[in-house]
Amino acid sequence: MRVLVAGGSGFIGSHLCDSLLADGHSVIVADNYITGRKRNLQHLADHPHLTIIEHDITNPLHVEVDWIFHLASPASPVGYMRHPIETHVTNAVGTHQLLQLAQRLGARFLFTSTSEAYGNPLEHPQSETYFGNVNPVGPRSCYDESKRYAESLTMEYVRQFNLDARIVRIFNTYGPRNDPNDGRVIPNFITAAKSGQPLVVFGDGSQTRSLCYVSDLVRGLRVVMQEPELAGEVFNLGNPDERTILELATIIIEQCGSRSQIQFEPARQDDPERRCPNISKVRSMLGWEPTVSLEDGLQATIEYFSAYETLPV
Repeated sequence: MRVLVAGGSGFIGSHLCDSLLADGHSVIVADNYITGRKRNLQHLADHPHLTIIEHDITNPLHVEVDWIFHLASPASPVGYMRHPIETHVTNAVGTHQLLQLAQRLGARFLFTSTSEAYGNPLEHPQSETYFGNVNPVGPRSCYDESKRYAESLTMEYVRQFNLDARIVRIFNTYGPRNDPNDGRVIPNFITAAKSGQPLVVFGDGSQTRSLCYVSDLVRGLRVVMQEPELAGEVFNLGNPDERTILELATIIIEQCGSRSQIQFEPARQDDPERRCPNISKVRSMLGWEPTVSLEDGLQATIEYFSAYETLPV
């Protein structure tokens, strides 16, 4: 297959490129590097089946492909709060551009949405039928609401034009190539623990996250894309192994062999209290579920961070 990965130099996108190329697909990456990093694809620079285009997807893209994975958007709190307008426009105008491209080519389209579409959920765990509890004008709304808008736009292309499009809502994902400075809990905690700095916990640490290792997530993306007859379907992808933030901090301090302490700070506005996916739909329909344990995934991530400064920029 000829595959476009929009946002392919990002954390998840680069791992997706690895997987697709390993299976013999031809891959085109489109990225403007607002939050993606060239270093994530450096090891593939000479791959004969990879083409990298520096491109902003809010502008038309002229390529010929069979599949389109849309992962282009700032996705971490640091990224989208630093670039709120770009986040809005990427998920609105950029999604429209890629949907138009898919319609013109008759290509299969996969939009990567987010668990943030559920906001601070009143349903637990969150299933695909839950409409969410989102603050439309809060500091996180540039991401939450633009992703919700893009889901709606994608569904209109399914209904109006019979586009073969499907949506995945990605829950917290971690692993090698996480940006140490992206503001997410795992990079933050590992970076602090390795440098002996306090691990900052916002609130009392009782809020929960469910963390999926990146290889499991990529396998899920590919399963959802590859399966026929899924136009208009929405799937949660994540690991239902729910842990408190305080528990994560304790585990990471131990695995890093660190003497860091835990430092409590006031809770942040609109920070979800509980986050856990109901994956019964993807499990029953497609047979996908995560297999990498938190401890094994953290070990691989810590090893990556240990070598981070020696990696090519």
